[in-house]
Amino acid sequence: MSIFSAVFSHSDGEWRGTEVDLADVGGIDDVADLMRDVVGSWDPAAVAGTMLLVLEADDEWFGIVRVDDHADPRVFLSDRRVVHGYPVVALLLETADPDVAEDVEGTGQTPYPEPVGDPEVLAELGTPGADLLTLTHREGVLPADALAILAERAGFAESLDTLRG
Repeated sequence: MSIFSAVFSHSDGEWRGTEVDLADVGGIDDVADLMRDVVGSWDPAAVAGTMLLVLEADDEWFGIVRVDDHADPRVFLSDRRVVHGYPVVALLLETADPDVAEDVEGTGQTPYPEPVGDPEVLAELGTPGADLLTLTHREGVLPADALAILAERAGFAESLDTLRG
């Protein structure tokens, strides 16, 4: 199970990003501290701004963690049902209700995702909550595609493409 995760920050008029490893984080506060450490290593003043962590796994789901200055992290996850297959999701959702049935019965078709968290996490960056939820549910839009659209709207698509390349 491959998870792509990267931290992005806006300073000096441009977005900067780097891929990060979440293997050693123990909770959402550790994720926020990691984001602050990474961004602070580039530009200590940028820690007072907006920092984003984007995650995507195997074209199954995507997640966003936003930290503004020293505020509590805000989290959005495209499908809370993946909590059983990806331990990092449980860390991100420690304040949400991850109580989801592990097996989904059905016709063999993939059911619609069950987003969880703050859909307004990117509202000030070009994607209102209704648009984020629409992207999450739009048929034919893979999680990597959704992240590319979100990054384009926020202004860090080039940086994301470079890291994913």
